Amino acid sequence: MTTILIIDDERPIRSSLRDILEYEDYKVIDVDNGAEGLEILKKEKIDLVLCDIKMNKMDGMEVLSAAKEFSETPFIMISGHGTIETAVEAARKGAYDFLEKPLDLNRLLITVRNALEKVTLVKETKVLKRKVSKTKEILGESPGISLIKESIEKVAPTDARVLVTGANGSGKELVARWLHEKSARASGPLIEVNCAAIPSELIESELFGHEKGSFTSAVKQRIGKFEQANGGTLFLDEIGDMSLSAQAKVLRALQENKITRVGGDKEIPIDVRVIAATNKDLLKEIEAGNFRMDLYHRLSVILIHVPSLAERKDDIPILANAFCEEICVDYNIPVKEITDDAMQALQELPWTGNIRELRNMIERLIILSDKKITKTEVNMFANPSVSTHKNAVGSSMIDLDRMENFNDFLSFAEEKFLIHKLNKNFGDIAKTARQVGLSETELKKKLDKFGVEI
Repeated sequence: MTTILIIDDERPIRSSLRDILEYEDYKVIDVDNGAEGLEILKKEKIDLVLCDIKMNKMDGMEVLSAAKEFSETPFIMISGHGTIETAVEAARKGAYDFLEKPLDLNRLLITVRNALEKVTLVKETKVLKRKVSKTKEILGESPGISLIKESIEKVAPTDARVLVTGANGSGKELVARWLHEKSARASGPLIEVNCAAIPSELIESELFGHEKGSFTSAVKQRIGKFEQANGGTLFLDEIGDMSLSAQAKVLRALQENKITRVGGDKEIPIDVRVIAATNKDLLKEIEAGNFRMDLYHRLSVILIHVPSLAERKDDIPILANAFCEEICVDYNIPVKEITDDAMQALQELPWTGNIRELRNMIERLIILSDKKITKTEVNMFANPSVSTHKNAVGSSMIDLDRMENFNDFLSFAEEKFLIHKLNKNFGDIAKTARQVGLSETELKKKLDKFGVEI
């Protein structure tokens, strides 16, 4: 239900507005001062604010200015002493509209409806823009990410071939996209090929196309990815999985800037910049006879290595907050706060799945947590595979050498046992207390001692 906040120090005005808006099926919250209104705006999901200008202690303009620092909620300003100057100042500070007292019922309802429709359109536009544009910002300030950004600025304007290396989920595709976006070919197509996802017998047809009748299922002519990328960029992802026969043809295409479709004999000129990516060590693949050295040297004019998330844990707060905001907007819910202890807990996880794993984890935390994401939620929900958590019971990462005596070990084991049981019960204190044979008070004291928020 749409929620409207009324801030006005006159009770009769608040009561009248409440009656009118509730009759129109809006949920209404009303307060008599600006400070309380700002607190509600921070804590609740408010869709629209009706705010009086002349109020004691904190006037409406001050409330509007303070609110715009942390919220995009539209304000309709109300005043019984309206002037053109007041209306202009309200608009300059970000108000959606300005209404004079006594309020005209029809104008009030039309203004409220228009303001809410505008909010809906803005939210839908943001979501659609994100869905249409796959090129997101490269987030992070760690040395490795800063070096990547500098390399992109230098390399992108050229036509030099680039080989992007890094683990799965680390963001290689995003680097390739920015190399294209910042190049002179940005107006041309960016064609992506996942070499690992295409069977070896079909990769040549996928890359170079085929003529009708060239093989059994070739019922019509097909244009390959090289031709589709003409005038733009071809991104060969996971090129380390490409067959040797396809590698030979790719090498020839790069040398001669020409291709021949499967089953054809006509040479087709191409103008394509190639960016390749792999999660494999291609030098080892060359030694094993799985990758051509001459193709490696053709592709690796510029080498860009994308560090794993484990190598750039200082960037986790930036990434986590960005993902949190993006996902909350997509779900049309207020942006949830990630507390400092929760962020620290996230930084301590092993992150074998890199950026992709972090985003999925933040989405899970948003769905399962309350208004704030705390350390407790991270311990409960962030990593369902408890064996990968560095503090998990039974983990090979437990450092027994740091425990000076048997009591230290007992305390350690008790903490992990209680947290494990609490996690399995999804934070249900009463159920956990019954299972472990403690009273709720005793369990809460122990959890408090171990720094677990309840």
